[in-house]
Amino acid sequence: MNRDILTVIQENMHALSKGQKRIANYILTAYDKAAFMTASRLGKKVNVSESTVVRFAAELGYDGYPDMQKSLQKMVRSRLTSVQRIEVTNDRIGNQDLLSTVLQSDIEKIRLTLEEVDRTAFEQTVEAIVSARKIYVLGVRSSASLASFMAFYLNLIFDNVVLVPANTASEVFETLLRVGEKDTVIGVSFPRYSSRTVQAMNFASDRGAATVAITDSDASPLVPFSRYTLKARSDMVSFVDSLVAPLSLINALLVAVSRKKNDDLMHTFQSLEQIWDEYSVYEKVPE
Repeated sequence: MNRDILTVIQENMHALSKGQKRIANYILTAYDKAAFMTASRLGKKVNVSESTVVRFAAELGYDGYPDMQKSLQKMVRSRLTSVQRIEVTNDRIGNQDLLSTVLQSDIEKIRLTLEEVDRTAFEQTVEAIVSARKIYVLGVRSSASLASFMAFYLNLIFDNVVLVPANTASEVFETLLRVGEKDTVIGVSFPRYSSRTVQAMNFASDRGAATVAITDSDASPLVPFSRYTLKARSDMVSFVDSLVAPLSLINALLVAVSRKKNDDLMHTFQSLEQIWDEYSVYEKVPE
């Protein structure tokens, strides 16, 4: 189900039982907290049984409570303000060991990404990068660090890489002005999604470029404008975006591309090592 869950609840309110209406009203007013509650905890919160919560999810057309919760969490991650994120995280973690909780969550996101990533889209993206006339990489706000990391390493492999500046909308479109069918544009965005990245991908798609979205789900606004979609699980840790899994996916993409250019890359790094040594780019560690 791709529709907004709050709309689904409102449309079905008249058909719900008294207990189910209590669940519905709580979700409508506190969806940021309800999204991360178990069925049992949500039931206790509104004084109904766990089975009533499960039947409520089925009544709305979901394949059980976990399916409804997943839909609610997707919506929540794209809507929450920073203040709401802090409140939700404090509620979720409580008195648990913070370090273990965050690191275990990141491990789980990498595991899920590995299970769910589209291998065909991955290989097609590698080919689109290797064969591109120009490679444009764009990420805004927290995703800018991922885009910058990716562009840095692609620049060591190719001489046609452009990291799209995104300080203003005009910079984005001025940089993409000559983008065309022989180019590849990679857009990186995770909740809360950047409208600037979405607009840039729309622009590039209209001009026939091979567009690649690195994002979190099929519900991402980048997907409609992307020829290839690579999904990596992300999460919110307080006001911080957890982007460990997306970074791991980008690492894999960089390695796959480098394997395609192995001979050229060896020559490039032989030259770079000489330059780095001559100009003391790296500190030499005593043996």
